[in-house]
Amino acid sequence: MARPTSRVLSLLELLQSGGIRTVAELADRLGVDGRTVRRYVDHLVDLDIPVEAVRGRYGGYRLAPGYRLPPLMLNDDEALAVLLGLVAGRRAGLLTATDTASETAAAKIRRVLPERLTRRLDAVMESLAFTAPPGESATPETGVLLAIADAVRHRRPISIRYTARDGRRSERTLHPYGIVTHTGRWYVTGTDFEIGQDRTFRLDRIADARTLPGSFEPPAGLDPAQRVLSALAKAAYRHEVTLRIHGTVEQIRARFPASVASVEEPAPAEGTDPHIERWLHVELRAEQLDWLPPVLASLDRPFVIERPDELRDHVIALADRLTASARRAPLAGR
Repeated sequence: MARPTSRVLSLLELLQSGGIRTVAELADRLGVDGRTVRRYVDHLVDLDIPVEAVRGRYGGYRLAPGYRLPPLMLNDDEALAVLLGLVAGRRAGLLTATDTASETAAAKIRRVLPERLTRRLDAVMESLAFTAPPGESATPETGVLLAIADAVRHRRPISIRYTARDGRRSERTLHPYGIVTHTGRWYVTGTDFEIGQDRTFRLDRIADARTLPGSFEPPAGLDPAQRVLSALAKAAYRHEVTLRIHGTVEQIRARFPASVASVEEPAPAEGTDPHIERWLHVELRAEQLDWLPPVLASLDRPFVIERPDELRDHVIALADRLTASARRAPLAGR
């Protein structure tokens, strides 16, 4: 049986995840009644932790704005690991909406580092180079990220206020299955409860996330990352492209990753090698078509364009340019 002290600490952990927590939700999560929740809150207040009571329909408890975490002690290796992690996260675009947070956190750690470790860190930073440009900065609100992560972990539905790509705003109830980062952007995937369909939402377009009462069970064998990649490949763009390509799934995926295209692989006939080259159905969506002919050429596999006809014109134009270049004679004397 959990001791009161451990439940008080669990209450603090719930409040630190952000947002307003109702008494009913806290009681359910802690396995106690509402009166006991209020007593635990009093314990936190006695420890000078600023817990606020919020009145109203969606009232409950939250940590007061401006609350800071207590001091954290790190040894040399831990401090160096944190600083390098902040640098890598900033380059990868894994930031929250407070885009200066990583810089201020790094500055605070550097101020308390011993001089010998500071010299080691400076040597690493001065000698460090990156082969890729910094990731895009499409950063979510910290409170939104924490609230959704908590809902994923405890299988709780959430209410979100979302702004779509075209500017339309809506409020949705989501059963969140996982948070995924892809090319510098954060996504949450789950089931939209009202329409009963799987959906993927960008976290930087979510203005507010609030945990709701109740719980849900995610589907068996769930892979949130694969769901996000599939959703990106099927996103609504100007052109719907359908191809048949002769090759293996691995060959096609080398040029058309899961976030770009879906590959329909028919079941191999009995007794045949599943890795043998064959005609596979490929679908993708694109805002522009001019990037596709070079990709198809680099794939170097036989293909058939089923739609759109405009893509054939782009492929023929590229072939004509390549042919003309190949036949161009070198300049005399060079």
